[in-house]
Amino acid sequence: MSTTTPHEAVVLIHCPDRPGIVAQVTNCLNDVGGNILDAAQHTDFQSGTFLQRLHVSWPDQAPDVDAVDAALAELRDPLQLNWRIQWSGSLRKVAIFVSREDHCLHDLLLLRRDGQLNCRIAMIVSNHAGLADVARRFDVPFHHTPVAHSGDEQAEAVQRALLDSECIDLIVLARYMQVLSPTFVEAYRDRIINIHHSFLPAFAGGRPYHQAHEKGVKLIGATAHFATANLDDGPIIEQGVTRVTHRDRVEDMIRKGRDIERTVLARAVRGRPCSGMGPSSPRGGLRAVRHGAPVRGRRVKR
Repeated sequence: MSTTTPHEAVVLIHCPDRPGIVAQVTNCLNDVGGNILDAAQHTDFQSGTFLQRLHVSWPDQAPDVDAVDAALAELRDPLQLNWRIQWSGSLRKVAIFVSREDHCLHDLLLLRRDGQLNCRIAMIVSNHAGLADVARRFDVPFHHTPVAHSGDEQAEAVQRALLDSECIDLIVLARYMQVLSPTFVEAYRDRIINIHHSFLPAFAGGRPYHQAHEKGVKLIGATAHFATANLDDGPIIEQGVTRVTHRDRVEDMIRKGRDIERTVLARAVRGRPCSGMGPSSPRGGLRAVRHGAPVRGRRVKR
């Protein structure tokens, strides 16, 4: 196994599937001095999309970052290529959005403090002021942005200004109980992770543990997914489940569910690559591919 150096990067690509993609991309990276350490690829036949992850090193000399980007840009039109590059040693800037429930927030802050999240939590944004002390204890800037209603344009304008001032790479909705407007979601497409307190597609929307209890389910879970304009309908990143029995009350299921939410969200944040591109990047983002039927539901406002 290779030891990661500053002369390494992870390159993520996706484009419509066709013959010759691997050859063209690897030749492109070779032309700028790159050596491929490992590669993984997948074709989603339902959507006709090719996806690839390449771990690349530059053993002879430090790479010219602009030259690497320009070389991949030459494949944009012929392959309809979308790509992202995450250079080793660069920490992603993460913003955590939260409302009143703090279990996911605490877990992410503790993991980051202990060096188990490869990111920098640049800010905490909340529509309530109650978690300001938590932010202070972890020395993370806290921004209270009151929200009159879901999709509040004035509040979202303030939030977008905060995000753009720090060049935020990833937004984590750690039980943020406001619905973001389609305009906001599109501005940060593929860079907003939400934790949904149920194992989608079952029990979408609000009060999922109450729904699960009424149905007598034996498994409950949590789902981390990309936020889209359709609520609880984004491509799934991570999921987790745990067993319950008829002896478990709603309170027991909520407690067990919160434990899963922490774990699933942490895995999603760890596994989510970002290249530091801003929301207006012409390259677009590496999209996750949704498998199966779409899920629709409503989220409650809290």
